[in-house]
Amino acid sequence: MNEKKKNLIIRSVTGVLFVAIMVAGFLNVQAMTLLFALITGLTMWEYTGLVNEYAEDVCVNRFISTVAGVYLFLAVAGWVNGIVNGFMVLTPYLLTLLYLFISELYLKAENAIHDWAYTMLGQMYIALPFSLINILGALGGNGTKIMVLPLCLFVFLWVNDSGAYLSGSLFGKHKLFPRISPGKTWEGSIGGGLLVIVAACVVAYVINGRNLTPEYLLMWVGLGVIVVFFGTWGDLVESLFKRTLGIKDSGNILPGHGGMLDRFDSSLLAIPAAVIYLYALQMGCF
Repeated sequence: MNEKKKNLIIRSVTGVLFVAIMVAGFLNVQAMTLLFALITGLTMWEYTGLVNEYAEDVCVNRFISTVAGVYLFLAVAGWVNGIVNGFMVLTPYLLTLLYLFISELYLKAENAIHDWAYTMLGQMYIALPFSLINILGALGGNGTKIMVLPLCLFVFLWVNDSGAYLSGSLFGKHKLFPRISPGKTWEGSIGGGLLVIVAACVVAYVINGRNLTPEYLLMWVGLGVIVVFFGTWGDLVESLFKRTLGIKDSGNILPGHGGMLDRFDSSLLAIPAAVIYLYALQMGCF
């Protein structure tokens, strides 16, 4: 067996296991909470390791930043699911952020501003978006039901990636963003987007069946479009991050698929955008 076939097998097996674990994690709220607490921790640990190693004059507190990110996720999960009430649950998180700022006064770092910036970027770019998936789950039902909205968001992301890859391979000629991601094409992005719209229509029909209304169908199509745009931007943002650090992959924890950031980059912008979209619908903004 040559190296190319071996890599393809490894990538395929990893991909199947990854999808199976993700789908299982959306079967109920407890499974989703445990899964994404782990994902948040692993992604934060990977991110802080990357900036400490590759960013110039940067030294962030890897352990405390990771713990803070996981705590934020669990705090939001507890609040959304009614386990804790009130703003006080966020007090330890806010105190940790204050510590991360104040501690730079005593560490004599070469560039404290860089440390602050990369520390807060990790919280805003990784911990906060993952925390919002709890809200997305609550919008789609209670803890006794499958987490429909989070599951569908990731299905749309996977469909978009697959459709973009196939369309780009077959028809790709015009570069989408050559400065940051030379491999992406307009044809691929359009193909992925169209496939997601089809998937959104299928999801709407499966959930509502013969009771499907035009408004409900448009809601799902709108969510699919939001995921396509912000998922693509999320991919490009992570590409810019890696290009800035001068690396190809964020890690190798997932054989054949790179690191945690490589696997979840699209979701880091798609999750907040989906939450805003659904809340806007509830408030009658559209």
